[in-house]
Amino acid sequence: MDYTKRCRQISNSFYNLGLEKAQIRDLSGAAECLKKSLHFNKYQTDARNLLGLIYYEMGETAEALVQWVISSNLQPQKNRAVHYLHEIQDKPGRLEAESVNIKKYNQGLFHAQNGSDDLAILQLSRVVENNPHFIKAHLVLALLYIAREDYTRAGKSLYKVLQIDKNNPKALWYMSIVKSNTGRAEVERRKLTNAFSHRQMQDDDIIIPPTYKENTGWQTIINIMVGLALGAAVVFFMAVPAVKESLNTEHNHELARVLEQVSQKNLEITGLEDDKKSLESQLSGVQDQLNNINGENQDVVIQYQRLVQILQDYRNESLTDAAKVYTDMQPELITDAGMQEILTSISADMTENGYQLLAAAGDQARDAGNTAEAADNYQRSLKLKADNPAVIYSLSNVYQAMGQEDQAKELWGQLIMNFPDTEEAALAKTARGY
Repeated sequence: MDYTKRCRQISNSFYNLGLEKAQIRDLSGAAECLKKSLHFNKYQTDARNLLGLIYYEMGETAEALVQWVISSNLQPQKNRAVHYLHEIQDKPGRLEAESVNIKKYNQGLFHAQNGSDDLAILQLSRVVENNPHFIKAHLVLALLYIAREDYTRAGKSLYKVLQIDKNNPKALWYMSIVKSNTGRAEVERRKLTNAFSHRQMQDDDIIIPPTYKENTGWQTIINIMVGLALGAAVVFFMAVPAVKESLNTEHNHELARVLEQVSQKNLEITGLEDDKKSLESQLSGVQDQLNNINGENQDVVIQYQRLVQILQDYRNESLTDAAKVYTDMQPELITDAGMQEILTSISADMTENGYQLLAAAGDQARDAGNTAEAADNYQRSLKLKADNPAVIYSLSNVYQAMGQEDQAKELWGQLIMNFPDTEEAALAKTARGY
């Protein structure tokens, strides 16, 4: 059998299995199946799109964006990933909130790793409040509660995780610890045992009805009147005083509780007034940061798109186009470990060969009379290798042909000062009239 066809069949099988698991909210199992599907066929865009949706449902928006960007570049037409990206990009507030939430999550992890459990719990509580589907934050929060033996709150966090991902292995493990420490595990075991421990009735078992004695009409009336009299006496001598005492006690407790709340609120108001000036001074700085978050997230998405475009150009053997795209990249914005390894390999190739391809493209455009394109290619070549006197001199000639004498003279000066022993420096001196 053709191995390519066999790999596609295996990939489709894993995709179908992942889809079934996702439909019953086994998100962890579905993610593993979809990763295996992509291992056998990385062009299976349906599996990649579903994996992105699962990441998004689990609160990992950045991972979802990576999958959808790759999918949209592999299949630009009729692809749901393009719709998902537009949905996120058209609502800048969502990206801002996700970016702030990730920063808070990282701060919570830092506090937890350095022994500041209280600060970690406070930070992670805010994270899950802003994003109730952030499974990783719920799990860390539950682990911190378990460490403090606060099993009730840990159980609540784990219950929320299992509502989102019902077979999450870490959540199930932590929940077993919570149940064993709260006695819940023993209660569930007894319920299961009792459910199958009822004795089946035999044919000779007899159900004996309760006996009773018939009363005459007058006896019934007398019994009712005696009962009413006794009830009235009980209410008058016992119930009424008890109710009055209960009301007085409750009133006193309520009054004390209200006074305590008023005192607490007064303390809070005093503290808020003290913090007001400090918060107002920080407001402008925080607002500036929030305004910049949207632009930063947009830049990150663009960098992933450019990286995927470079890989596409490599596959199509359009190496010059790949070099042009690379000169526009901001590598520091690529944070995914797998993508960083790919980017490192591409950077090494561009450093060795990319500048030559761009210089050749500049020569070709210059010979065709397209000076603007030639200048752009020469400039991109110099971004990859700045100490190239031949390209600098070619760019100076293009500037001169375009009537930009000042730029041409500046480049001639660079050749004379920085590369005095080269042929290009001698030509630059001639051009300057030395």
